[in-house]
Amino acid sequence: MNISARIAGSVLCALSATLLLGCGGKGKKTIEVQIAPARAVVPGGEIVTDWRRVATSADRARLRGWRQAWIDALATITAKDDLAVLRADPALFDPDRVLPGASLRPGGYRCRVIKLGANGTAMHNLTAYPAVDCAVTDEGAVSSFYKVSGAQRPVGLIFPDSDARGVFLGTMVLGDETKPLKYGQDANRDLAGYVERIGPRRWRLVLPQPRFESLLDVVEIVPKP
Repeated sequence: MNISARIAGSVLCALSATLLLGCGGKGKKTIEVQIAPARAVVPGGEIVTDWRRVATSADRARLRGWRQAWIDALATITAKDDLAVLRADPALFDPDRVLPGASLRPGGYRCRVIKLGANGTAMHNLTAYPAVDCAVTDEGAVSSFYKVSGAQRPVGLIFPDSDARGVFLGTMVLGDETKPLKYGQDANRDLAGYVERIGPRRWRLVLPQPRFESLLDVVEIVPKP
């Protein structure tokens, strides 16, 4: 059964567990969005909620190499000011900081992206962006996550994995695009990462080895005030 949702001044993209389905609009007007069921039913009536059956082989490899990606990214941070950023927030930048209660409740959040380790000459080894609105929507056995604004906007599903970790699979929406590509359609847009709780009412989305700009992206996620 489809779910209707009203989102003011943002783009909400409908998702399924095997594909990302495009929808959306621009402007500050209120738009009507139809959210597709997040649980894909395969032949025989089986409901797919296991991320391992959804993730591409490339993304499964990225998820397996998450810790090495952390180590490689942190090793590039040598500038005094950048090191001060890491030391000022050890919970956010400690790869082993994982607490029970990884599940994100539906609602509005503020998300701040920090890119670690330059991938190419155009980026610094640490680039932090201002916080913007993002949201989590209950899709049944999984949740959808989307970043509302910014030049790069992750859109995808959070699959349950353990009490301490969820798995994010999605795609990157760029610039003024209003529709995400289907997951698995373009490896350069596919995203895979882990959702972890790192403090009271504080989570992070860790995206190892994104295709552009960085070796690792850390997205701080906190509830909207």
